[in-house]
Amino acid sequence: MSASRAGEARVVQAVHGRHERPADPAYQAGLAEELRQSYGRAGLIELYGRFAAGDGVIDTLMRKAIWQAIARSCGAGLQVAGGAGFKHPETFEIGNGVFIGAQAYIQGRFDGTCVIGDNVWIGPMAYFDARDLVIEDCVGWGPGAKVLGSSHTALPVDVPIIRTDLEIKPVRIGAWADIGTNATILPGVTVGKGAIVGAGAVVVSDVEPFSVVAGVPAKFIRWRTEADPVLDISHGGRS
Repeated sequence: MSASRAGEARVVQAVHGRHERPADPAYQAGLAEELRQSYGRAGLIELYGRFAAGDGVIDTLMRKAIWQAIARSCGAGLQVAGGAGFKHPETFEIGNGVFIGAQAYIQGRFDGTCVIGDNVWIGPMAYFDARDLVIEDCVGWGPGAKVLGSSHTALPVDVPIIRTDLEIKPVRIGAWADIGTNATILPGVTVGKGAIVGAGAVVVSDVEPFSVVAGVPAKFIRWRTEADPVLDISHGGRS
């Protein structure tokens, strides 16, 4: 009987996490600098709309070049899939080898901080309230997972909530952590190094390093160990 028959799990090597990103072509930095000088921030945001959705070589190249031109800093090997969007990208600090999936959206703030470390993988349709956000190196971010970094105070009670002040709280995602599909990280939360957040979890408090949490609200399940089986509570495979 075939070892790959229906219903059996297979273990294969990761792609993004193991792949050594090649250096950007020599012209890449020059293109980004020319765009920066020629268009300025407002012009670059308008220009991005022309290339935001396509999957062709030129669209892919221009998305990358515009992100590099407009971000506060941006490393080599960036990949930006079609439909990915941003607000206040001039506040972003992006490391090397970062992948940003299709239709992901990163919402910064004019006076905010958004740091994305090296070799971070962000799945399709992820959302980041990135007004005070740090994602450290080698984090996996599942499709549809979200960071909520702010909330309305809801005070005073005699006015609509959306008119009340906005309270921004820092969110920190430690290196090597893995955030499951459709999970939600609430304002003020720190996810520790190497922790796993299960798919669909709503994380309302800090997560200890190398722990596994899941549920609504997320609760501690166990500590990670070398004897762990293949986990099925996370985001699924990545390319």
